[in-house]
Amino acid sequence: MSNVEVSLKETMTSIEGALGTALVDYTSGMALGTLGGSKDLDLTVAAAGNTDVIRAKARTMEHLGLKGEIEDMLITLGSQYHLLRPLKGRGGNGLFLYLVLDRAKSNLAMARHQLKRIEAELDV
Repeated sequence: MSNVEVSLKETMTSIEGALGTALVDYTSGMALGTLGGSKDLDLTVAAAGNTDVIRAKARTMEHLGLKGEIEDMLITLGSQYHLLRPLKGRGGNGLFLYLVLDRAKSNLAMARHQLKRIEAELDV
């Protein structure tokens, strides 16, 4: 099991092309931890905004009567990928991992695989 700081560091070092990562509470929109980012990528603002994305999808699934859980969500920009991965394990309810990738330097399939592994080791 890994704590938040260790998990965020592992995300940044083990996932090629990682630009920034955060653990976010989507009930409040607050980032519980961030690593990376830049003046053009404020992870705290992004965390709050992506909380609305998670909430909207959950509401839509409920209205449609869709069963199951969101595994992850992908937002594709011209130069970046943004991955949102709600946590499934114990203590993870209401939290999601947020990862920003440089599209030219990353392998999306490997990033998803690594993020899933990091989530499984995360102890919150």
